[in-house]
Amino acid sequence: MPPARKRTRSYDSAKIRTAVLTQFGQVHQAVGALTPEQLALPTRLGDWTVRDLAGHIAMAVGAVGRSLEQPAPAKQEVGLLDWPFATAAHAGGISQDTKELAAGAEPEELYARTAARLAELLPLASDERLLTTRVGAMRLGDYLVTRTVELIVHTDDLNAATGLGIPYDRQALAACTRLLADALAVKAPGASTEVRVPPFAVVQCVEGPRHTRGTPPNVVETDPLTWIRLATGRTRWAEELDAARVSASGERADLSGLLPILG
Repeated sequence: MPPARKRTRSYDSAKIRTAVLTQFGQVHQAVGALTPEQLALPTRLGDWTVRDLAGHIAMAVGAVGRSLEQPAPAKQEVGLLDWPFATAAHAGGISQDTKELAAGAEPEELYARTAARLAELLPLASDERLLTTRVGAMRLGDYLVTRTVELIVHTDDLNAATGLGIPYDRQALAACTRLLADALAVKAPGASTEVRVPPFAVVQCVEGPRHTRGTPPNVVETDPLTWIRLATGRTRWAEELDAARVSASGERADLSGLLPILG
C-alpha cells in the first residue's frame, strides 16, 4: 500500500447514487439487446467474452445490494483511496466468480434482479453504513464511488468489444476520473508535476521542486477516457503520446513508470 495519504476528496452523495443507477441502467438497456453472437464476442480482458463482461458489471454493482443484506461489520478497514490499490490481489477470485455468475443466468435476468435489489435497499441506507466488501469493510458512500469506476471502465470495455456506443453518464465519468487521479497522487506523492484531466480533475504528484506560481514546469494533460484507459492498463503511455491524446512537458512529466494504477 502506498505510504502517503492525501485528504480524501468529498463527493456529493445524491449525485453519486444517481450516477451509479443511471450508468447501470444504460448498460442494462444495451446488454438486454445483445444477440447470442454478440455475447460470445471476445473482449480485451483476457479470456472473458462479452457475456462474462456483462456478468461482471452486474456482479460489481450487485455487490452493493448483497452487502446491504448482510450485517454491518464492526469497523471500517478500507478507505476510498485504499481501494484502487487493494483490488489486484483479488483478481483471480473476481474472474472465477464472474464466470460462474455469467454462466448461471441470462444477462437480462441478472440486470433486472440487481436493479430491483438496489431500488429496494439503497434508498434506506446511510452513506455511513459499513459494508463487507471483497477488499475489506468500507463506508457505503465510499463504495458507491468505486462503483462508478467499475461502471465507466467496463462500459468502455463493452463499447470496445461490441461497438455499441453506450453513453457515459457525466457524473459517473467525473467521479471515476477523479478517484483514479487522486490515486495517482497517493502513489507518487509530491508537487513537481501537475496532471490535468479537464474538465474533471487536476492533481499534483511526483517528488521534486514545488512550483508556487505560474505554469508548473511539468504538466501532463489528457481527456477523461484516455486517462481512465491509461490508469487501468487498457492502453500504454507511449501509444497515447504518439497519438497526441496525451501532452506531456517537462523532465518529470513521463508517467509511464507509474501506470497502470488500478490492477
